[in-house]
Parts: sequence; structure tokens; C-alpha cells
Amino acid sequence: MVTLASLWVPILVAAVLVFLTSSAVHMVLRYHARDYAKLPNEDGVRAALRQGNPEPRQYVIPYAGSMKEMGTPEMKQKYAEGPVAVLTLRRPGPFSMEPALAQWFGFTLVVSVFVAYVASRTLDPGAPFAQVFRVTATVAWLGYAGGAVPQSIWMGRPWSTTAKDVFDGLLYGIVTGLAFGWRW
Repeated sequence: MVTLASLWVPILVAAVLVFLTSSAVHMVLRYHARDYAKLPNEDGVRAALRQGNPEPRQYVIPYAGSMKEMGTPEMKQKYAEGPVAVLTLRRPGPFSMEPALAQWFGFTLVVSVFVAYVASRTLDPGAPFAQVFRVTATVAWLGYAGGAVPQSIWMGRPWSTTAKDVFDGLLYGIVTGLAFGWRW
């Protein structure tokens, strides 16, 4: 059996390759550039939100506290009139990329550790490159892309954005599979 500790090199290499691939996706290829749009009345929406002084968290508009309330004529009217939204509010202040990038790299390490765990339990020492690639790329793809789909199902996120995230996950799975196949 392959030990998890013996896979520290492909874990680290995969995390770095995914980080670099994601940087290329967002800074060079830029096909995510249109995933978000500006509201036509952004200043008015910002002023209304500031006036309500909501805490940083996730909100739904319109809000129903129960399934029973969701079925009331008043709530049905609110849904019909719109807007219907899921809104995430962050803490006020300047946005800094450094903490987000550090968290993203930490996530790539966590995914790589889980990929290594699954591979160490399912693949024999000396397994052929193609077999190692197939298992590790698949597990990584699920780790990077699987969470995107429920956002479209439940939160109304555009399926086009989710499709791009699933494609990104495929790219990340491929580079992860290459790293593990190379160093198995």
C-alpha cells in the first residue's frame, strides 16, 4: 500500500499547478469576465442596503421563513413581482486579493490531500500512469467542480457560469492527475 506521507511531492505539485492554472484562467483566458454584471441602479441599491445596515451574511429576496409562508398569496405575489435574488454581503472595506489567494491555495492543498488519500487506498505501488491519472484526475475534478452545480440548482446561479466552473474543475483535475501520475 502507498502511504499518504509518501505522496507529499505530488500533493504539493498538484496544488501549485492548480493555483497556476486558475491564475491563467482568470488573468489570461478571462472567460469568467462576464460572470457578473453591474446593476443599472447600483448606487440606489447600495444606498438602500446601507440604510438597512444588514450584517455580512447571505440573504434571499423575498424571504419566507417557512414552506407554509412561501405558499401564501402575499409571498407568491412578491415572487411574481420580483426581484428574486440570493445576496451575499461581505464586511465593508477594501477588498484584498492576498487572503483570498491564500485561502484558495489552502483549498488546493486540501483537495490534493484527499486525492492522495483516495489514490493511496485504491492504487497499488507502481500502478501505471494511465490508471493513476484516471483515478486522481477524476477525484480532483469532483473536488473542484462538484460544488458548483448545487449553486445553479438551488441559488439560481446562471448555468453558463456553472458550466465554466465545471470546465475549470476539469482543467484542475487534469493537472492534478498529471502531477500524481508523474510522481507515483
